[in-house]
Amino acid sequence: MQQTWFITGSSRGFSRALVRAALEAGDTVAATARRPEALADLVAEYGDRVRPIALDVTDPDAVRAALAEAREAFGRVDVIVNNAGYANVAPIETADDADVREQFETNFWGVYHVSKAAIPLLRAQGGGLVIQFSSVGGRVGGSPGIASYQAAKFAIDGFSRVLRAETAPFGVKVLVVEPSGFRTDWAGSSMTVHDVPEAYASTVGAAVRDPATFPGDPERAAAILVRVAKRDDVPEHLPLGAVASAMSVAQDERLLASDRRWAAVSASADVDQPFPVELPDDVVG
Repeated sequence: MQQTWFITGSSRGFSRALVRAALEAGDTVAATARRPEALADLVAEYGDRVRPIALDVTDPDAVRAALAEAREAFGRVDVIVNNAGYANVAPIETADDADVREQFETNFWGVYHVSKAAIPLLRAQGGGLVIQFSSVGGRVGGSPGIASYQAAKFAIDGFSRVLRAETAPFGVKVLVVEPSGFRTDWAGSSMTVHDVPEAYASTVGAAVRDPATFPGDPERAAAILVRVAKRDDVPEHLPLGAVASAMSVAQDERLLASDRRWAAVSASADVDQPFPVELPDDVVG
C-alpha cells in the first residue's frame, strides 16, 4: 500500500530518517523544512517521489500553503508527521521568558497549526494518520532543565486526545510517539544550554548528556513507524526505545496504584457518595 507522507522538520534527525524510510518503502513524501535545500541529496536519489517544501510551522498561512502544495503534487496526503521541534536547557528559576515562549511556539503551536490545517484534507479524502512526536518526557515528565519542551509535549498529548475523539468518525487515526534518548541533533547542535547556576548543578547540570551516548537508533525508529503506518490497528501511544518503554510502564503502574489507593476519597467528593471517608494511611518519608 503506497502512501503519501507530509513530514515537518525533515532536514535532519528523526524526520530525515523517516523521509528516507518512507521512500525506501516505495512511498512518496512531502518533506518540509526551514531549509529545504538540505534535502537536495534525497531529491537526487529519489527524484519526484520526494517534494521539498519550505516551511516554518509557526506560520499558519505557510502551513496551509505547504499542505496544499503537497496535495497538488501527489493528489492526497495519507500520513501527517509533526516532528519539528527543539529544546533549550535552563532551570525554570533563571530561564529567559522569551526563549521559553519561542520554544513553545514551535513545539506546541507548530503541531496545532499543522494538525488543524490537515483536518479538512483528511476529512475530504475519507481518513488518514496523524503522527505526533512527543517524548517519554511528555508521558512521565520531570526532566530537569527542559520545562518548556516537556510542557509542550504534555500539551501535545492532551491536544491529540481531543483530535482523536473529534476526527475518528472521519476515519482519521492519531498516534502519539514517545521516544527516549536517540542519536539525533536534538541534544546536540539543536540545543542551547544556558548558564546553569551552581545550585542546579546536580539536577539541570547533570541532565546534559552527549547524544552519542544515547541508545536509540533513528533509522530503526523510522522503519518501525513506516510499518506501523500501514496497519489498520494503530496504537494511540507508542514509546520508542527500551528506556521509554520501561519508564512508561513504571509510570502507568505508579499512577494506577495511587488512583486505586485514593479511589474512595476521590469518589467522596460527589454528593451521592459516602462522606467523609477515611484517608489512606499516611506514609512518612
